[in-house]
Amino acid sequence: MSGQNDMTSAIGLTSTIPVEIIYAAGLTPVDLNNLFIASEKSESMVKEAEAAGFSHNICAWIKGIYSAVLDNNIKQVIAVMGGDCSNTIALAEILARKGVNIISFEYPLSKNRDFLASQMDRLRLALSTTWDRIEETRQHLNRIRMKLNEFDRLTFEENVVTGLENHLFLVGSSDFNSDPVKFEKDLDNIIREAVKRPPRKEEIRLGYLGVPPVFTNFYEFIESMGGRVVFNEVQRQFSMPYFCKDIVDQYLRYTYPYDIGGRIEDIKNAVKERRLDGLIHYTQTFCFRQLYDMIIRKESPVPVLTLEGDRPGKIDSRIALRIETFIEMLKDRI
Repeated sequence: MSGQNDMTSAIGLTSTIPVEIIYAAGLTPVDLNNLFIASEKSESMVKEAEAAGFSHNICAWIKGIYSAVLDNNIKQVIAVMGGDCSNTIALAEILARKGVNIISFEYPLSKNRDFLASQMDRLRLALSTTWDRIEETRQHLNRIRMKLNEFDRLTFEENVVTGLENHLFLVGSSDFNSDPVKFEKDLDNIIREAVKRPPRKEEIRLGYLGVPPVFTNFYEFIESMGGRVVFNEVQRQFSMPYFCKDIVDQYLRYTYPYDIGGRIEDIKNAVKERRLDGLIHYTQTFCFRQLYDMIIRKESPVPVLTLEGDRPGKIDSRIALRIETFIEMLKDRI
């Protein structure tokens, strides 16, 4: 998606929010994180933001979102002010001064149902849609989410889907790549192809924890070392794998914006269900979520490798060696 594309119906998202409301309003959600990291010029987008005044010790994702909005001429952004990066608050003010219309959305840390419902209703009114249309949209998207659940199962149970493929489709479900019809068609095609494949034979089964990696060759390198990611924690949460009675309950089950307890429970269940040998916890440089690593390492029933990433690009030799050593250690434990 380039700056020349028609973005009149586009509404940027700084983090995952109830996309059902956006689609029900006849608008097109665009996950700005995906727009940034999938760009061929993601590295230069970070430099572009730094040239505009963003300091080096600000997270690369914030810089990338800033450049993605301006480069793609996005005029409206939903900024998640609670439950995600605190830097989003200042970013929203900067973008507003660039002429971008900002709509705020907030997840309650306490998981208060009434508060979340009020935030959704506020967003509904801002975008001029109805609850009936939202529920109709949710039912349609749930059909796609059921297929994503099957795709995920094919990853860890049938072993016919790669870690990268799993990552790409699950992370894309945050906005259904701005086109649910095409997304579902592409998903149907890869499922149809995958079920015909022979099972993969990687010896080490890994879980990936944390925000999606900034590295461009992460999953491929792991598989070249004899491992495979069969659990993408946060990406799976983007797909809303729980089927609830209504949209509020659905987004209360979404673990990422709330306290670490829900994530720990989800991770422990995955370790058992998917027979994971180890976990790789990715932390983004300058992100407060790095502190959660202490809890994750203490609570994990299997070994954890913590990796830190800063700017987009291939993994460097130091990180490559750490991954290789971790996988070899796990092989020795089997």
